[in-house]
Amino acid sequence: MQFEVFTLLPEVFPSYIDTSIIKRARERGLITVRVHNIRDYTHDKHHMTDDTPYGGGGGMVMKPEPIFEAIESVLGVDASFDDSLEEREASAQDVKIPIILLTPQGRVFNQSIAQELSQHDRIVLICGRYEGFDERIREHLVTDEISIGDYVLTGGELPALIMIDSISRLQPDVLGDPTGAQDDSHAMGLLEYPHYTRPPEFRGWKIPEVLLSGAHAKIDKWRREQALLRTYKKRPDMLEKADLSKEDKKFLEKLKNEEEREVRETSDEE
Repeated sequence: MQFEVFTLLPEVFPSYIDTSIIKRARERGLITVRVHNIRDYTHDKHHMTDDTPYGGGGGMVMKPEPIFEAIESVLGVDASFDDSLEEREASAQDVKIPIILLTPQGRVFNQSIAQELSQHDRIVLICGRYEGFDERIREHLVTDEISIGDYVLTGGELPALIMIDSISRLQPDVLGDPTGAQDDSHAMGLLEYPHYTRPPEFRGWKIPEVLLSGAHAKIDKWRREQALLRTYKKRPDMLEKADLSKEDKKFLEKLKNEEEREVRETSDEE
């Protein structure tokens, strides 16, 4: 998996991608992160990548020329201005690489999108700054737009790092545990079950006995029920899309009945 990141702040990335799991994955050749400075593709003495918006208004807008040239150059697309617009767009489409604009206007990133993008060998991430992008970048260059949530950040560098981390975890052999990514919250459609480690008792708080039993079937059943319980209490909306077995539905119905009974008993006491 190769990530091509286009940014005005390349210095943001080394401190994160040179640590922990991402660093080890890069050293083992499992992922590659190439960071490109958009300013390197400007041709004026001030290396301007933004300008005032037509029609007035506050803020500055990122110019199309350096972004088009940067991506076409890195991806090996024929960007010759002797070609027609249709020929250049067709050449870009032939590359078949996701070219993603990181913007609050995009579809909201989640585990499903991470899994979708993890199937590609190469991904382009464009980090914005200022007021936004010239609309022609959105209309004629990018293939997708992604947001990491319903809020606004100063730029796309943090979203790019989040996506790199999330997608990298899904690549074969990146995690030490080959099934680790499958058990993560959201990966299985539910929030993850509780975890415990040594000591078995801390300040009088003991871990569940089932985890010491060595009975793997019972442990699996407990973990599944705890994942259902945690999702039911914290993110019930996720249950609407989760792949639930008959046993899962029976357990959730039991939780619901117990909750309703507690409400009735509390009401009777009052």
